[in-house]
Amino acid sequence: MDDSRQAAVSLAVSTVIFALAQSGDSGDRGGSGDGGPSALRLPLVRRIREPHEGLWALPGGPIAQAESLAGAAGRNLQETTGLNPTYLEQLYAFGDVDRSPVERVVSIVYWALVRTEEAELATEGENVRWFAADDLPQLAFDHNAIVEYALWRLRTKLEYSRIAHAFLGDTFTLAELREVHEAVLGRPLDPANFRRQVESSKAIIATDERLTGGRHRPPRLYRYNTSVELTDNGPLARIERN
Repeated sequence: MDDSRQAAVSLAVSTVIFALAQSGDSGDRGGSGDGGPSALRLPLVRRIREPHEGLWALPGGPIAQAESLAGAAGRNLQETTGLNPTYLEQLYAFGDVDRSPVERVVSIVYWALVRTEEAELATEGENVRWFAADDLPQLAFDHNAIVEYALWRLRTKLEYSRIAHAFLGDTFTLAELREVHEAVLGRPLDPANFRRQVESSKAIIATDERLTGGRHRPPRLYRYNTSVELTDNGPLARIERN
């Protein structure tokens, strides 16, 4: 039998981590705009050995013999970036035969969404740095394609799920919710239209609480309505497609 067909296949995990960042620090919650528009960013690690030594790559590494896939993803993430996200979901498996120049490697890719305060706990240094998700350098292996797929999946899921909640607290203002949608979609949304459509969708519920501590009239706080079933043709989808 051909020896090449007997060659071992290495299994690894990688993680795409998305967080929101502003161009400046306004000190306000609620998207007053003083700090600039929010944008998606993600941490990358610089490779310190071949192949692709010196290039940036997604956090990841090998899987231990007695380790689960999710356990390996969480461990590698903690070791490389110091992050321990609460939202960690398996995204896809990438296994093109030529994705590594040294050996056949199949990567089980996870994605994580972290809030700003979680992202601030990440280890940063010469070999760990945050980048804008839509302005990445040439990455090692096929990691540019992996990030593109993760962005597509995030934008698609935003249309029919409550995934924006991963970037927010239990309660949030409409401005905060709109900022998440704008950052993920990469384009501005009309505030009045967004308010009208999201309120009519019944996907969120107004609470009796208001945000305090700002310089303007305290905005109302909302929460997600878990009793409403969302679909890919539902009211939230219309917000994204308009």
